[in-house]
Amino acid sequence: MSDDPKTLVSTDWLYQHLGDPDLRILDGSYYLPDAGRDGKAEYDRGHIPGARFFDIDEIADTRSAVPHMAPPVEKFMSRMRAMGVGDGHQVVVYDGSGLFSAARVWWMFRLMGKTDVAVLDGGYPKWLAEGRPTEDLPPVLKERHMTVQRQAHFVRDVTQVAAAAKLGDHAILDARGPGRFAGSEPEPREGMRAGHMPGAINVHYATLLNEDGTMKHVAQLKTIFEASGADLTKPVITTCGSGVTAAILSLALERIGHRNHSLYDGSWAEWGRFDQLPIETG
Repeated sequence: MSDDPKTLVSTDWLYQHLGDPDLRILDGSYYLPDAGRDGKAEYDRGHIPGARFFDIDEIADTRSAVPHMAPPVEKFMSRMRAMGVGDGHQVVVYDGSGLFSAARVWWMFRLMGKTDVAVLDGGYPKWLAEGRPTEDLPPVLKERHMTVQRQAHFVRDVTQVAAAAKLGDHAILDARGPGRFAGSEPEPREGMRAGHMPGAINVHYATLLNEDGTMKHVAQLKTIFEASGADLTKPVITTCGSGVTAAILSLALERIGHRNHSLYDGSWAEWGRFDQLPIETG
């Protein structure tokens, strides 16, 4: 792969830059409730040297009934300052799955106007498989100033997505598995209707990844998006179950040079709850 500190970097790249004073590494591990895994507990047992734990469920808008919605600007800034992450830092995010929730953290930084942020390709599993160093002690944190300029065009709410679905002026790409998209498999959250938004196209996030959790090459990504039937001449809205794997699509779109994309933060956890919103199955 070609390393890009604004999208995706390799384990080799990170290893070579471990000592950089302006590098900040974040463990953004998050697991679905039925996975039986605890991201913070795993971080405490071992992590990449210098990494801080980024809690997707806590660094969020906890006033919302929808899980891990993007936090208010002030909360994001205060959490990052306390973690010693600030202006002028190159951020690298990884997770314990390979490439799953780290893309969500990448997207959140982009939403806040921060572009010097990349996902670690293959994540912690690849790092461990290569015998690279780990530690089990939290880093010593020094507060660092951070300024934020929220990029409103990078996120969409339910009203905007409903309008886009009705008008057909956006390509809506759904990252969930084919069964959930078609409505033939039940949703993991109770009270959710099954199916997808009218006009949405299924691009399962797993199809963008290799077996080792690394992202496929740019040419392969382009082929997958083209094969889905998505009209990439339009602006793209990415969506999924709760706004996590949608960010993998957003990251892949950024990798292929499609800059006009936004993420539906509420995703199916919001859309699937409201009977007045239309759905399609099959």
